[in-house]
This record gives sequence, structure tokens and C-alpha cells, in this order.
Amino acid sequence: MINKLQKKFALSERGAKDLIIGCIACTLQNLSFMLPVGLLYMLITDLMGEGIAHKGFLYAAGVILCLLLIFFITWFQYNATYFATYTESGVRRITLAEKLRKIPLSFFGKKDLADLTSTIMADCTFLEQSFSHYIPELIGSIISTILISVSLLFINWKMAIAALWVVPVSFLIVLLSAKVQEKLNQRQMDAKIACADGIQECIETMNDLKANNAEDKYLKGLNVKIKAVEKRAVISEFGTAVFVVSASLILKLGIASVALTGSALFINRQIDVLTFFMFLLVASRLYDPMQSALQNLAATISTRTNIARMNEILDHPLQTGNTYLTNNGYDVVFEHVGFAYNDNNTVLKDVSFTAKQGEVTALVGPSGGGKTTVSRLAARFWDPTNGKITLGGMDISKTDPETLLSLYSIVFQDVTLFDNTIMENIRIGKKDATDEEVLRAARLANCDEFAEKLKDKYNSRIGENGCRLSGGERQRISIARAFLKDAPIILLDEATASLDVENETAIQSALSRLIKNKTVIVIAHRMRTIAGADKIIVLKDGVVAEQGSSDELINKDGVYAHMIKLQNESSNWVLD
Repeated sequence: MINKLQKKFALSERGAKDLIIGCIACTLQNLSFMLPVGLLYMLITDLMGEGIAHKGFLYAAGVILCLLLIFFITWFQYNATYFATYTESGVRRITLAEKLRKIPLSFFGKKDLADLTSTIMADCTFLEQSFSHYIPELIGSIISTILISVSLLFINWKMAIAALWVVPVSFLIVLLSAKVQEKLNQRQMDAKIACADGIQECIETMNDLKANNAEDKYLKGLNVKIKAVEKRAVISEFGTAVFVVSASLILKLGIASVALTGSALFINRQIDVLTFFMFLLVASRLYDPMQSALQNLAATISTRTNIARMNEILDHPLQTGNTYLTNNGYDVVFEHVGFAYNDNNTVLKDVSFTAKQGEVTALVGPSGGGKTTVSRLAARFWDPTNGKITLGGMDISKTDPETLLSLYSIVFQDVTLFDNTIMENIRIGKKDATDEEVLRAARLANCDEFAEKLKDKYNSRIGENGCRLSGGERQRISIARAFLKDAPIILLDEATASLDVENETAIQSALSRLIKNKTVIVIAHRMRTIAGADKIIVLKDGVVAEQGSSDELINKDGVYAHMIKLQNESSNWVLD
């Protein structure tokens, strides 16, 4: 049962157990609310019989006992649902974040930031409300109703049927709405994600929108998305209300059927007035929680969309492997590697080359040729569709990604920085590094030039994603991280693209000191950046078109020579 609940509601093991306890607590609470009805029935029985002259104390004690039981059971129910739910909500968010940390990057190519953020924040919040209000109360109502129904059947089965026939009919009406609700909820979720994407895109591209006088046109489109969310919310609420209100109306017929059936049985002397009165009391008390149960059932059905989105993350297969390294050296070898981001987007077809330790291997070629994909495959950000990649003879597809990445220092073309100090942003490369080690790496990356000009120097905060720094300054912090990590394999994806000629020369000089006895794979578009590389791999249309040294490839007069010619021509271009 625990495993089924975990799967059905995207819960942890502790959360599944807490859900069971919460359902039991809600059941006990519903049953406790029937105690006053029983006490009232006993009181009326005595009043119509011998009286209560000698039982006043007992009834007073009964009232106090009922109040105490209801109080303590309600307190237990509150703790078992609300407090446990808030704990599980935190666990669920952390679990999702941990799973996202281990999921292959191919998963993120199918998702956008707004979608994932909505899953972790909005979906978790909705489920938090569901597990504190809807699901335990629904299950508690069902169980308590079944127990009460069994009792009523023993007392008088005809009156029991008159009181209870409306319950399964009402529930069936709401259950039949499941597919309709799922479709409406999915469309509402799609509208929300589209709106969130639009808002995020608007904020991120505001400079471009202003530069092109496109704000008004973009905001009109964004306004359409916002109104679509409102429209979808109204449709979803209406779609749910149609079924819930119809079921509630059917439920109200129960009191009428009890009254009519009871009257007929009473006239025919088949029941006494007390039994008739008791069934009216029970019916009036029974239908109130059942009406809430119908609403809770509809809300529970609505959670399926949210749970499915969370399970998509939780059930996604992980990249696994050995947590120990078996490599002998640091040569990176591609053997007939092919890769496709999806079935219709083949990037690499048959790539074979060796990036040797102690050498610089440069990846060049036209845009879309697969250069960045090769570097990502080398670090096992993705696994190849076919072929094999080895590191020092070790098959990287059989090595745990986090263990493997301890061997890599990577500088991406798109730098990601945190709203913290320069010092702490560099320390990302090695969390236990001393300040002296951080400063040494910063100097190697030529960060002194801008850091020393700031008021707090290396303790200056740089804003969200380094917004207070220039592109070249942000890139140098990223390069400093690689210096600090000092791993045996270095991947540089356009690492000097944002630097001016003077700083690029300084960085290349520092890289020369860093790459001694290391495996270096460089992606670059500037031919002069990789002119001194030991080996140049030319990628075109997903295959290795050429490989060799710069002089060898120029003499071949092939793709590489053509790229050199084009860049030389562009460097001589001037304004007329």
C-alpha cells in the first residue's frame, strides 16, 4: 500500500505513511461528530419514557465527554494532516530538486524554465493543499460513511437504503467527470506555462524590445496569454461545478427520500417514531460531510495533472555508473560516436578522434556541425546514441556522472554567475579552497584588472548572474573557476569569445601554464585562437571532415583552409 500511495500521489515513504494516518484521523473526526446525535437520541428516548430526573448528571457528563473527544480527535486530525503535509511539501521539493540534479541534460532540452519552476513551486503548493484539505477528508468521509451505513442497515435496512442510495449516485456523477476535468486542467496548465514563459521572456529581452520599439506589440501578445489563463480558469471551475453541483442536488434528495419512506413505514407501523427521528437526524448530519466529500473528490481528480508532471521528473531514468575511477591516463577517445537530441534531430553521425593528454585538441567547423555537442558528450552531459567514448580506457557511460566530472574543468560559452561576491563565485570551482587559492586563480584569469577597481574588490557583490559586470569580466570569473579546480581535463567552449585582444592574449598565456600534462579540448571560431593547437578536428555535418595540425590542414586546402580564407577576408573588411 505504501508503494502504491507513493506512486499515485508522488509522495515519499514518510509522506505515504502520514497520509494513511491523516485519513484515519479524519475518519475518527467524522465518527466523533456523530456522538452528539447518539446522545440526543438517548435523551429523547428517555424523555418519552421514564424521564431524565435521575440521569441529568450522566447526560451532563456525556456532553462533556463528547466535547473532550471531539476536541482531542480534532487536534490529532489537525496535526496528522496540516503539519505532516507541510513537512512532506518540503521533502517533495527537495526530492524534486535532487532528482533534477541527477537527471541527464537531455531531459532539460524538452523542458523550459517556467515549466520546471511551475512543477517545483506551483504543483507542490497545490498538492500541499490537496493533502491537507482534500484527500484525507475525502477518504475519511468515505470510510466513516461506510461504517455508519453498516450500522444503519442493521437498525432498519429499508430506511438505510432510503438514506444512502443518493451517495453512490452522487459519487458516480463526479467520477464520470474525471476525463473532462483532466482535459480542462491540462489546458489550464498549458495556458499558465505559456503565460509564465511570456512574462519571463519579456523581462529577459526588455533591452531588445526597447531597442526595436517592439514593447507595445509584445505586450499585446502577452496580454492575450494572461487573458487566456483567466479564461481557462473560469472554464475549469465551471466544468467542475457542473458535476459537483449536480451531485450535490442529488445528495439533497436523500432527506426527502428518508422523510417519505419513513412516513410510509411509520403509517404502516413498521417503525416507531424514535427510529424515524433518528434516521432524520443521521441523514441531516451525514449529508453535510458528504457534500464536502464531493468537492474534495473533484479536487482530488484535479491533482492528477499535477502529480503526472511531478512523476515525469521522479520517474525519469538516471545516468548511473561506477562511483570509482578506473582510467589509466586522461586520453579522451571517441569511437564511431553518433548522437541525436531526438529521433528527428541527428547531430553527430560517425565521429572518431583522440584528444591526447598533454595536448590541445581544437574543435572547429561551421555552426551546427556538432562542436558543442562533442564537448558535452565528452563530459557525459548526454550519452551517445551509438558508439563509445573512453577516458584513459575507461568507458565513461559506465561511470557515475558526478564522479566523472571531478576530472573536468569546464568553461562554457554562456557563463552562469550567482548573486554573491566575486570571491565566492570563483570558489564554486573548489568549495574548500582558501582565499589565497581563490585569489591566485583570479590573477591567472586576469580578474585583477576589474576586481581591484571595485569598492570592496573581490568581496564586491556582482548582482544576479553578474549583471554588474561586462561580458568579458563575467567570462574571466568562469575561467578563474577552471583554474581553481585544476582538473586534469579542460573543456573550453568559446572561453575567450567575450574578451578583447589584450585580455585574450593574457588568458591564452595563463592557459599555456595551466594545460601542462593535461587534456585540453577547445571550441573556437577565431582561427588565430587555435592556430597553435596540437590537433584540430574539423566537424561538418555531424562527421569529422578533417583532422591534423593547422599547417597540415591548410596544405590540404579543404574545409579548414576555406575557413581561414574567409576569416582573413572578414578581418580586412572596412566601412566604405
